[in-house]
Amino acid sequence: MPDQSTRQDPRTRYPGPVQEGETIEHPGPTGQMDTEPDHGENTYRGSGRLTDAATVITGGDSGIGRAVALAFAREGADVLITCLPEEERDAHDTAALVTDAGRRAEIVVADLTDEAECARVVDQAVAAFGRIDVLVSNAAYQMSRDGGLAEIDTEQFDRVLKTNVYALFWLCKAALPHLSAGASIITTSSIQGFQPSPHLLDYATSKAAIVNFTKGLALDLAERGIRVNSVAPGPVWTPLIPATMPPDKVESFGAQAPLGRPAQPAELAPAYVFLASQESSYITGEIIAVTGGSPIT
Repeated sequence: MPDQSTRQDPRTRYPGPVQEGETIEHPGPTGQMDTEPDHGENTYRGSGRLTDAATVITGGDSGIGRAVALAFAREGADVLITCLPEEERDAHDTAALVTDAGRRAEIVVADLTDEAECARVVDQAVAAFGRIDVLVSNAAYQMSRDGGLAEIDTEQFDRVLKTNVYALFWLCKAALPHLSAGASIITTSSIQGFQPSPHLLDYATSKAAIVNFTKGLALDLAERGIRVNSVAPGPVWTPLIPATMPPDKVESFGAQAPLGRPAQPAELAPAYVFLASQESSYITGEIIAVTGGSPIT
């Protein structure tokens, strides 16, 4: 778990992130960020809550996915992460954090907008681990458009929906035969699914779909003893932000949250650990908001 030896004011625990100059190229390698995110490298302490669990985390190369992979490994889990080809360098950095924790790390380079690629991810996880205990659907795509609907073309809409929603559907379908009672599926929704921003209209739509899918799938799989829940982040400082938003929005990113700043990925990971562990064994179909105080209802 995170180091709680020193209590800190949540408003000032992290200084505001800085990104000078122009937007970095999508998908935004971590090394190109002026202020790199905190993934919990120096703070997360495991306590055996996921000992020997076989876990899959899509989009595990950076941001929230990297923080979750690190936390899972330090809790005793083996971890398979997915990434795009241009994210592979970051993925190896994540894998190193997993192996440094004494756990097995696997990397699958895959385009999750393709159903066959989603099936291949599941197949490789089963080949590596023999089963899947926890599936975290985290990979996502967004692109800010100040002009709202008028600037969102069909190509972008397709990419957002296929990355964020279709991939979730395909991954869950492919993984289902390999999930046993006690397994956990964790989706990544967003405050955008409840409070949509016009400049992220397509992304917000996809996140609302994830919320609905999570609740429906939880009811579908309850009789099999498989739990399905979601983490709904608010603003989080990840490479996706300077890679998809104009500099003026990056400069003020997270200021609208009641706590006055964006989250760091390390602050999201404990929610995923909780939902993956037996501590949440009576929780399914729920959305855990990690939003800095912004309501999701």
